[in-house]
Amino acid sequence: MKIAVIGAGAMGSIYGAHLSLNNEVYMVDTSAVTVDHIEAEGIKLQEDGTENVYRPHAVTCTEGMEPVDLVILFVKSLFSKAALAGNKCLIGPDTYVLTLQNGSGHEDILGGFVDKDHIIIGTTEDNGAVLSPGCVKRGGKGNTNVGMLVEDKAGFLPKLKEAFESCGFTLNIHSNIQQLIWDKLFTNVSLSVVTGILQVDIGYIAANEHAWNMTARLIHEAVAVARGLGLEADEEAIMEKVRKTSEASPNGCTSIRADLQNGRRTEVETISGSVVRAAKKCGIPVPTHEFVVETIHAIEDKSR
Repeated sequence: MKIAVIGAGAMGSIYGAHLSLNNEVYMVDTSAVTVDHIEAEGIKLQEDGTENVYRPHAVTCTEGMEPVDLVILFVKSLFSKAALAGNKCLIGPDTYVLTLQNGSGHEDILGGFVDKDHIIIGTTEDNGAVLSPGCVKRGGKGNTNVGMLVEDKAGFLPKLKEAFESCGFTLNIHSNIQQLIWDKLFTNVSLSVVTGILQVDIGYIAANEHAWNMTARLIHEAVAVARGLGLEADEEAIMEKVRKTSEASPNGCTSIRADLQNGRRTEVETISGSVVRAAKKCGIPVPTHEFVVETIHAIEDKSR
């Protein structure tokens, strides 16, 4: 399979590296330093106690390239539209686009570049961190969960599963992938967002009454929206899961907190913003989510 991975950060490098074992893979990134390093020395992954080197192709510009079978989007979600627009030559009538990015609602952007039956959305349990350009530490591996918005009439998902699993991934195909995405989203739209606004460690949420009240209110609204979309959402179980996540990681730092702390734009539009957009479609009020989206954008503007 011919695959383009847009975004050579930690997750893009993990997937691009392993998929290059049995596929023709092109890493696409705007960082010339990263691309040059991959072209010269490959991607170095520290994993399972060893350092392995993988050799996908790497480019900063895709102009003149032919369409690929699969595009995997691994940029931060706020850059998705620009990343796809800048690499349109990779997308042909038979190209599928896969997103494993955090949050939900990515299909709204992907739909501007491919038909709905060529959009694949999902989640990943892998994680990693960039140590230096082209060098990544794989912190842990897990399932890759994917699904489509419509029926897979062309039978592409089984081919995707074969391609991924031949390279060491475990890929699960789900008939209702939105359920899985929202199950993961509940924590991000509550605990993660509040740690960002308050600039506190993850453990502070369960330990502080007021922080927990904010978090619980966000969960309550998100549960109502999920149910409005026809998804299953056990509010009590979600509350307990989020509380345990906070207690289990007292010194943890969420990506939203880190982005705000370092003056970077966050992915709040595909996290809390996705709840707001879904709520409007369902006619469900979510004033707390609307407030936190505006608050985070105000903090972002203050840092510029």
